[in-house]
Amino acid sequence: MQPLAPCYTADLFGPLSKQLVAVLRELTPAEWERPTLAGRWRVRDVAAHLLDGQLRTLSAQRDAHFVSPEGPIQTERELAAFINRLNADGLAYAARLSPRLVTDLLEVAGDWVALSVAGLDPHAPAVFPVSWAGETASENWMHTGREYTEHWHHQMQIRDAVSRPRLLEPQWMVPLLDISVRALPHAYASAPAPAGSVVTLQVTGETTGAWSITRDANRWRLTSGRPAQPDAIVTVAADNAWRMFYNGLAHDALAERVRVEGKTDLAAPLLRARSVIV
Repeated sequence: MQPLAPCYTADLFGPLSKQLVAVLRELTPAEWERPTLAGRWRVRDVAAHLLDGQLRTLSAQRDAHFVSPEGPIQTERELAAFINRLNADGLAYAARLSPRLVTDLLEVAGDWVALSVAGLDPHAPAVFPVSWAGETASENWMHTGREYTEHWHHQMQIRDAVSRPRLLEPQWMVPLLDISVRALPHAYASAPAPAGSVVTLQVTGETTGAWSITRDANRWRLTSGRPAQPDAIVTVAADNAWRMFYNGLAHDALAERVRVEGKTDLAAPLLRARSVIV
C-alpha cells in the first residue's frame, strides 16, 4: 500500500468539455426534458448547472470576483445551504435560455475554464478548500481535481439519463476515483476502531483499482492498494462507484450493487462517504 500522491487533472478539462458538447448537440427536445439522477433536475437543469458552475469558477478563480454569503459560514450545513442557494439562482436564470444557447455557452466557457486551470500553479493555495475531504486549506491541484469530478459526474448524469455511453475508461475514471476517495478520511474521522483496522474499496470493471483506509493510533490514513486480508472489503463496479460517491444510488440499492465482506460495521462510513458538499 502506498500513500496517495497529488493527482493532476488540468489537462482533462478540454477533452471532457468536448465530450459534453458533443452529447448535448445530438439531443432531441424530448431528451433535454428527461429526469436525471440529480433529484428533480432534468437534463437541461444539469447542463445549466454545469454552465453556472463554469462561469462561477472563472469569476472567482480567474477574476477574483466572489459572491459574499448573507452571514458567516461556520458549519458544513451552512456551507451546503449557501451553495444550494447559488445553484438555485443559477438554474432560475438559465430557465430563460434555449438548449442550443446553453450548449453554445458551455462550449465557450469550457475552453476558458480549460485555459484557466492549465495556468494555475498546482501547488499554490487554492481559492477554496475542498471541504468534503476535510481540508480547511487546499492546493490548486486538489481544488482542480474537485472541479474535474464535478464536471465529470454531472456529465455522467446526463449520459445516464439519455442512454449514452458513460466515460468509464481509465483515462477518465482513474483520476475521478483518485480524487473521490480522498473523502474517506473525513468520512471515517469519528469512526471508532482498533488500531491496525483496514477497510478496502475495490473497484472492478472498465477501470479497476483498490484503496485502503487504515486506523493508526490517532487517525485514519488513506493509501492506494490493499493488504492481503483487510478487515472489510467493499467491492463495486466502476459504473456504480461514481454513483455511490455522487448520490446516484439510493440506500436500498446499495445491497444490490455493492458487495461488502468482513466487518460490515467498519464498511458503513465508506458507504456513506460523499465526494460532494451535502
